[in-house]
Amino acid sequence: MSQRTFSIIKPDAVRKGHAGAILAEIEKAGFRIVSIKKASISKAQAEGFYHVHAARPFFGELTDFMSSGPIFPMVLEKQNAIADLRKLMGATNPAQAEEGTIRKKFAASIGENAIHGSDAEETAEFEIGYFFAGYELK
Repeated sequence: MSQRTFSIIKPDAVRKGHAGAILAEIEKAGFRIVSIKKASISKAQAEGFYHVHAARPFFGELTDFMSSGPIFPMVLEKQNAIADLRKLMGATNPAQAEEGTIRKKFAASIGENAIHGSDAEETAEFEIGYFFAGYELK
């Protein structure tokens, strides 16, 4: 049975013109793009999305960054989607990411790491609902 996950192409990758190449990597890996849109979010919206990190020292920097320019939130589907996307993305620190991963190819740093992906089914459910209404998920 297929599984859904959530991902965001982050502002750094959009700014550098990598969104198309990242989408190509995602599709090449067998993911079906269920829904995608270009959006800009406010700092308050970024804080709501990343609320689980509110107590972490990087929270302010993260929410400033995520509200600094356009993003591409998307819902992806395939067998084992959550684990497969995390593998395709690579380590949070691009210097430690495996060759061929999205972060190895397109990320500049831990902070500007090109892509976000859900880490668990519950997280994916929250994140999908944060950006997409039910009618957008056919």
